[in-house]
Amino acid sequence: MAAYTSDEMMTIAAARMVRNGSSCFVGIGLPSAAANLARLTHAPDAVLIYESGTIGTKPNVLPLSIGDSELAETADTVVSLVEIFNYWLMGGRISLGFLGAAQIDRFGNLNSTVIGPYGKPKTRLPGAGGAPAIAASCGEVLITLRHNARAFVSKLDFVTTMGHGAGGDARKKLGLPGKGPTAVISDLGILAPDPSSKELVLQSVHAGVTVEQVVAATGW
Repeated sequence: MAAYTSDEMMTIAAARMVRNGSSCFVGIGLPSAAANLARLTHAPDAVLIYESGTIGTKPNVLPLSIGDSELAETADTVVSLVEIFNYWLMGGRISLGFLGAAQIDRFGNLNSTVIGPYGKPKTRLPGAGGAPAIAASCGEVLITLRHNARAFVSKLDFVTTMGHGAGGDARKKLGLPGKGPTAVISDLGILAPDPSSKELVLQSVHAGVTVEQVVAATGW
């Protein structure tokens, strides 16, 4: 029996992808744990940026939300929400973004809006937040989510955030500056877009996981 949970494995796998010196736009939850683990181990010079306007934050405990006082108290500086998005993010000054979602399709597009028809959804989710801007403008994006057929779907119920659109050169045609999703880290393994088609391809499985498990948990 493993001495770690699947979420812990996912956190560590995501942390390993944070490069030292990178500027990271971090979300609450698993992305925050991964980014701070990287900062405390192999990437001490990574600059963590949260949507609330904190730049260079070094929390001693994991924040409960982007409004957690721990972020502001340990930050190098705090700026307005308008500056974070208009100057830092859409100005091309953030190299790495972390995103999660309720659903993902084969091209890394994300849904965090509704499950079911938009007009009469089964579940209404928190919505976009800053995800569309992060996916459009960060140098690259890492996506973290638990791997099951409800999350990895052949067709999204709603497209909240564009990854690679319909695949191929879709991002280039739209003039989006960032690379888009470069890896999807799940609790089963790691996927990355094919260089040409941009369809997500399994790169590795975590210890104790089989390829057959990943196939069974993937809706395409």
